[in-house]
Amino acid sequence: MKLVIGDKNYSSWSMRPWVMMKHMGIGFDEVQIWLGEADSKARILEHSPSGKVPYLVTDEGEGIWESLAILETLAERYPQHGLWPSDAAARAHARAISCEMHAGFAELRTHMSMNIRASLPGKGATPGALADVARIDAIWSECLARYKGPFLFGKTFGAADAMYAPVVSRFVTYAPALSDAAHAYVESVTALPAVRAWFDGARAETHRVAYIDDDA
Repeated sequence: MKLVIGDKNYSSWSMRPWVMMKHMGIGFDEVQIWLGEADSKARILEHSPSGKVPYLVTDEGEGIWESLAILETLAERYPQHGLWPSDAAARAHARAISCEMHAGFAELRTHMSMNIRASLPGKGATPGALADVARIDAIWSECLARYKGPFLFGKTFGAADAMYAPVVSRFVTYAPALSDAAHAYVESVTALPAVRAWFDGARAETHRVAYIDDDA
């Protein structure tokens, strides 16, 4: 398979399927396109009809865009990895919080943009962004209490965790106040080898996007 992604430092959407596939041990070819350049959109359109990343090409040549759709495709193709919980009620819960992540938290995205190389504690702490942080903390805390962690739905890193992995990176960068449960979850996700590999790749990049705060 082939996965088209943007910068590891900046592309939160790209991180989700990349980390999930690495964690699952699925081999794929990586095509990386720098974001924020004059030709970025044109180069992405050579692969993805939406003009956005990530974009997965299966080994049958089928193309899938949107990170959540890619995760659903992986769950169908590799059921043995348990990307969604086996219990129906837990599975519905996991899909609900994943969709909330996919569609929501605009203030967090705007004011605490993903930037793994930077250390910006206290920046971006607008009332709206902090409200998003509080909601995410509540989601995580409820899941960890109900399903006993260390991941959102138990002992397995799954699709819901992949959806929130870029938020974990933001919390490392901006260091907002979190509950003890949320802090523990951040530590569990950042310790995952696939997440560490993404972070290492981001820190090795030298490309900068001009409109993103990159003052480490």
